[in-house]
Amino acid sequence: MGHKRLGRSAIVVSDICMGTMTFGSQADEATAMRILDRSFEAGINFYDTAENYPVPPDPKWAGRTEEIFGRWLKTKDRDAIILATKVSGPSHGWIKSSQRAGMTALDRHNITRAIEASLKRLGTDYVDLYQTHWPDHGVGYEETLRALDDLVQEGKVRVIGCSNETTWGLTKSIAVAEREGTVRYETIQNNFSLNNRRFEDELAQACRQEGVSLIPYSPLGGGVLSGKYNGGAAPEGARFTNYLKIGGRQAAMARRFVNDKTLASTERFAAIAAEAGLSPVTLATAWSKQHDFVASTIVGVTREDQLADIFAAMDVTLGKDVLDAIDKVSKEILYPMG
Repeated sequence: MGHKRLGRSAIVVSDICMGTMTFGSQADEATAMRILDRSFEAGINFYDTAENYPVPPDPKWAGRTEEIFGRWLKTKDRDAIILATKVSGPSHGWIKSSQRAGMTALDRHNITRAIEASLKRLGTDYVDLYQTHWPDHGVGYEETLRALDDLVQEGKVRVIGCSNETTWGLTKSIAVAEREGTVRYETIQNNFSLNNRRFEDELAQACRQEGVSLIPYSPLGGGVLSGKYNGGAAPEGARFTNYLKIGGRQAAMARRFVNDKTLASTERFAAIAAEAGLSPVTLATAWSKQHDFVASTIVGVTREDQLADIFAAMDVTLGKDVLDAIDKVSKEILYPMG
């Protein structure tokens, strides 16, 4: 297991992070506890959750993931765990939070209420990394960063990060932090995988120059890169199988992740993995964590038997021939997810 620093902060994390967004929906509490225990035993010290989990967002179970994680956290030495959670961004766009009747935003009122509720559910007096779950470009970064800075000064948060942020938003926030003398985002949590390499276009360079770490989510392209949707398959209980049934935003998301281009590229990546003697899951996870701007790759599972191929990536470094083969597919099938 490798370890890297989060941005320019003092926090060092395992280069694989266990995500928890299905705990309390697709994965029940007993399963979640076993997954967390096995991850900790494997050397993972970094765990990511959010006030809006589990997914898909639903008021009937909003906050349940943090509650489950909080009960597990009590079985461990708190100092041994690097805990990340998130405050919901505005709910008038692509996604609506299940918290605060959907009236979420990144102003002081919402940030203060969110952290207090999360700390209570998690059963701890601080979180190591507190992230804005998606940007609120309608609220000035001055207000957001001042509110987050206060949490750091109060000892409730160690460092802050953003997620689903744009290049403009990241660099603008850093400029505001420098001008106002507040804490700055040390991390950015965006979608990044073999099927979605858009982060490399601009954001990767911004991260390198500003010393911000990417902690990518969905390195398996929402599970697509495992190959389970290939050949027109719709596995029972799988996320995008369920999302297509739900319709609306969830169905639109499913079609972005599962389409002719993503399935075609996935098939070719699977062949590269086989040639290298790896599972497709191990290949995708190893590829993600091998980038210089990545601190820790966030993985997620709903069953224990999905862990082995992820854990196998801990000790894998892909060679130039494998990386070149991957790049060839990416150039021939441009932006599979749009």
